Amino acid sequence: MTEETLNRFGDVTAVVVGDVMLDSWLRGHSDRMAPEAPVPVVAVEEIEDQPGGAANAAVNLAALGARVHMVGVTGADPAGATLNATLGRLDIEGLVIVRSRRTSVKRRVLTDGQIVARYDEEDGSPLSEAAEREVIDQLVTLAPGADVIIACDYGGGVCTPAVRQAVCELTQGGRGPILVVDAHDAGRWRDCHAKAVLPNYAEVARLLGENGHTDRVGFLSAQSERLLDATGAESVVTTLDDEGTLLHRWGREPYRTHATPAPDTMSIGAGDTFTATFALCLAAGTDEETAADVAQAAASVVVNRPGTAVCTREDLLGVLRPDIALSLDQLAGRIARDRAEGRRVVFTNGCFDVLHRGHVACLEEAARLGDVLVVAVNSDDGVARLKGSGRPINTCEDRVAVLAALGCVDYIAVFDEDSPEELLRLVRPDLYVKGGDYHPDMVPEADLVRELGGEVRVLGYVPDLSTTAIVNRIRG
Repeated sequence: MTEETLNRFGDVTAVVVGDVMLDSWLRGHSDRMAPEAPVPVVAVEEIEDQPGGAANAAVNLAALGARVHMVGVTGADPAGATLNATLGRLDIEGLVIVRSRRTSVKRRVLTDGQIVARYDEEDGSPLSEAAEREVIDQLVTLAPGADVIIACDYGGGVCTPAVRQAVCELTQGGRGPILVVDAHDAGRWRDCHAKAVLPNYAEVARLLGENGHTDRVGFLSAQSERLLDATGAESVVTTLDDEGTLLHRWGREPYRTHATPAPDTMSIGAGDTFTATFALCLAAGTDEETAADVAQAAASVVVNRPGTAVCTREDLLGVLRPDIALSLDQLAGRIARDRAEGRRVVFTNGCFDVLHRGHVACLEEAARLGDVLVVAVNSDDGVARLKGSGRPINTCEDRVAVLAALGCVDYIAVFDEDSPEELLRLVRPDLYVKGGDYHPDMVPEADLVRELGGEVRVLGYVPDLSTTAIVNRIRG
């Protein structure tokens, strides 16, 4: 299912409107302090310029495979030229160049991986009427062909009242693109009734007029309805840095994702990655929970990379595939969503101790018989009871990792009992399959599956390809 979602990214057209900037990273070494002030002297050895702000969101969208248009404003200066050239190499166009304006730049000076200084160049002057008109004209032209508009409003001047009004009109009525908003002041977008708004904790605290809560998750969980009302959005995702995120919707308990803690130096731009991925998932037709999970996975990729990084489709697939090994609660939630979307669930189980061609053939055939394939794997203790001394050859962790690498497998669950009956009752599969050379009625779980409303089928048997036969040949 994850790969299916990622494959749909290429069908999405996204328009990003908002405040662009250039993120500049100056890296070098320092071995002395300046004589004129107590600051380190950094001998800069490398300068890396990357699109930042709304432009970083656009670059992440492109890296994930979407068709992207960027609507923003730069100056006619070297920083603006660098930003335009970088986006142009990714076929992202649409920046309005204003000669009287200065391109926003954030420069960070690092020595041995530590930021020792940051200096910003920003233009706080109002957007000219001509530039505002050009931004609106671009939006009006691009919106009919877009699936999603992402507004990145960081107070840099592009999202004027007139621009916000134009975005509202283009995304209302259910016929236009969906709207996802990432804004320092989400209240300014309340009348747009966005599909989703993504503020961080500090922005939520300002919006609600409250701060100083040590239990941020508990506080936000209790404020879901207030937050939804204040933003006017269908859903709100509050980002909490290393505490993950909380997804808020009317009439439902908040849904939480969990983050991998990372130094602040490594988390710059991760919010843009989360916003881009979350919006792309919604535009590709996923539900909000899946979108939050996938966006959190994308953010986990970039916080492990220096500078203003992006997450590609391949990065995301590599991160998500191991997560198909689920707890019982996670599996129940995923299956419930699949059922709600009309997917046919196929279930099989086994030890899969030494994965061979027979296993792969069986799993691939099982996957073709439905939309979602659940594989239940015997624990190490379970294998030992079934197979005897010396088994398993491979630990449960290793067996699960190998199965997770197969594209035909959607979910994996480990069970310790001799029979997968508990999992069968939890999943209630439409089809239960086993590989072997016996009749379906000989399958011990056949009666239970039929009682649960499912069908039992025995797949083709590949002779001389059993783990036991392989082990015996090796020992012989």
